[in-house]
Amino acid sequence: MSKFLDGKNCPNMPWEDKPDGYELPVWRYSKNPITKRPYSKTIDRVMNSSIVPFNGEFIGVFRCDNHSNRSALYVGHSKDGVNIVMEDEPIKILDSEGNIVSPWGKFDPRIAKIGEEYYVTFCDYCIDEVTTAIAKTKDFKTFYRFDNPFTPNYRNGVFFPRKFGDFYKILLRPCDAGNSNFGNIYVTQSKDMEYFGKSKMVAHAGFSGWNWTKIGPGPTPIEIDEGWLIIIHGVINTCAGYIYSMGAIIVDHDDPSKVLYKCEPALLWPTEQYETTGFTNNVVFPTAVLTDAKTGRMAIYYGAADAYTSLAFTTIDELVDYIKKNSK
Repeated sequence: MSKFLDGKNCPNMPWEDKPDGYELPVWRYSKNPITKRPYSKTIDRVMNSSIVPFNGEFIGVFRCDNHSNRSALYVGHSKDGVNIVMEDEPIKILDSEGNIVSPWGKFDPRIAKIGEEYYVTFCDYCIDEVTTAIAKTKDFKTFYRFDNPFTPNYRNGVFFPRKFGDFYKILLRPCDAGNSNFGNIYVTQSKDMEYFGKSKMVAHAGFSGWNWTKIGPGPTPIEIDEGWLIIIHGVINTCAGYIYSMGAIIVDHDDPSKVLYKCEPALLWPTEQYETTGFTNNVVFPTAVLTDAKTGRMAIYYGAADAYTSLAFTTIDELVDYIKKNSK
């Protein structure tokens, strides 16, 4: 049996039992999607976002695209992890000189709690290129941004939720300035969150058909008995365009560049209308996971069709067993 090594319980996290007769290890929430479109009079869609437990409830950093198709990050609150209420204005992020940076062109956030601080990674457009940016907060009220540690073009930066000795480690997916037709996962490290180096390949696209074109890290890695469980997205380019699916790998506790298991089948792929039809068709894009150590339950948040936020469920035992049995 597998277990979460952080030992943290989250008894009020969303949960729904597996439907009778369903055979795969990850199943959808029956009331998906959990955000509507349009979301409000100013926000068209909410997707590709991150949520964490906070003060007995839940809080997150959410990608919200407005009716002009401009992306910004908002803080969202939830009592149950399902019904999410956005704050009225985008997050005000302060740069190293105390200036408020522009809220626009920021998207696909992830959150990793390291010590007592929450590190938010997100994609940030710089004129016509994209890079991974880092901000930190303790209270989700004040956010401090690090001077850009990465040159363009990087996407999908995701921190490990603890230090490795003196080093922070982050998973990255290099790309080009657009919606690139390539991408592999690397790990790199830093002592100060400003200067990163010693990058190593973690996983290469194309280890299975559903990720033949590119792969990228999804939610914050989860430390388990076997190593680090990393939920990923993978993309294949078809005659109908890109198709984004959810998958998983397990890497070594101490050396995340050492892959122990790569699950050959996808865990979830676009089949429901809210996944196949939206702003970008055929997208399942995982970005956050809630876990409960007592029950082994997992609630996976994913962006659907670049238009909605949706939920899926599994347990650590069922998922790890499936990954091991289907490892390539």
